[in-house]
Amino acid sequence: MSQAVPLLIMLDVDNTLLDNDRFTAELGDWLEQAFGEAERDRYWAIYDGLKKSLGYADYLGALQAFRAGNGDQARLQQAGEFMLDFPFRDLLYPDALAAIAHLRTIAPVLVLSDGDMVFQPRKVQRSGIADAVGQQVLIYVHKQQSLDDVRRRYPADRYAMVDDKPLLLSEMLRVPGFPLQAIFVRQGHYAAATDAATLDPPPDRTIARIGDLLAFSRQDFQPAAAASAAATHEDRA
Repeated sequence: MSQAVPLLIMLDVDNTLLDNDRFTAELGDWLEQAFGEAERDRYWAIYDGLKKSLGYADYLGALQAFRAGNGDQARLQQAGEFMLDFPFRDLLYPDALAAIAHLRTIAPVLVLSDGDMVFQPRKVQRSGIADAVGQQVLIYVHKQQSLDDVRRRYPADRYAMVDDKPLLLSEMLRVPGFPLQAIFVRQGHYAAATDAATLDPPPDRTIARIGDLLAFSRQDFQPAAAASAAATHEDRA
């Protein structure tokens, strides 16, 4: 095991660094144009079923299952190409890569994501995110259940997690013995659908957009800063 660094900053991908909701919308439009509305809806039904059973989004797995019952092989191949060759760099939120570069002046940065082992890594590569973090990328089925492995691979005295899913951040904060500062970025449909009053515990910090991290300094990642932010949240509750 390598020597522990004082701080490791971890970043989610979908709806944190890039607009995955927009990708989903564009994929739906493409499927409707290629196969019609009924087949588009059948794809999303398969996708939703796989997501519930696997615990993560599996666009390619859904396409493979969608293939059964759809005889348009040429269009099916084009659907796969649409997904794999999608210009994900175009979906990066404003200042996303600049924020990564700024954070790397404060501490090492790791991309910590959920997803399958083909499409998700390709998304991270094609968007430029992998290069921005020096290829420091980990993709799990459930990252909140894999923090022991994260600590083994990237030992640190403290960790910070930036994510658009507040319920997941709360789950990570409840992991015993894992020193975590949770930073909630209020982007995407998960952020919009969550009632802050249900979060137990709430995130240490909340930002409106990923570009807000450009204003963060080393002091913002100190334990005292996290405690102060939590106290402010309680005072306002």
